[in-house]
Amino acid sequence: MADTREITITVNGLAYSRSIETRTTLVDFLRQECALTGTHVGCEHGACGACTVLVDGLSARSCLMLGVQCHLSQVQTVEGLATDGILNVLQQAFQDHHALQCGFCTSGILMTMTEFLLDHPNPSELEVREILSGNVCRCTGYLPIVAAVMDAAQKIRENPK
Repeated sequence: MADTREITITVNGLAYSRSIETRTTLVDFLRQECALTGTHVGCEHGACGACTVLVDGLSARSCLMLGVQCHLSQVQTVEGLATDGILNVLQQAFQDHHALQCGFCTSGILMTMTEFLLDHPNPSELEVREILSGNVCRCTGYLPIVAAVMDAAQKIRENPK
């Protein structure tokens, strides 16, 4: 018999209450219980960054966290970045700079950079590259990603919310 727990996690502003097995990872909870498939499962070891989400405002590898660890937490996924179908500044910069390529790594990078830009509104290119080192992208060579993040940072500074 599987060990289960009742949990409630608020994901992108919506509360999800479920009975889940204690071994269920957060990424599986998001994909299977919330039908939010933008968070990707890559290496399942926390090394690639494809599964990165924000948990209580901090980036986390959702393949390494259990869903039960996030009981009563606020989780933001890539689906929560756009508002009413309108891309946010960072997403738009990724589109403008063709930083998407195959897109597998994109959601994790967007979430990593979302947290980073909140804490570092005026980053250097070196700082962006350092933070990006935790996310694996096999398509872009990172140049368009860095350009997109730098562009988004400038736009955010020019029009703070």
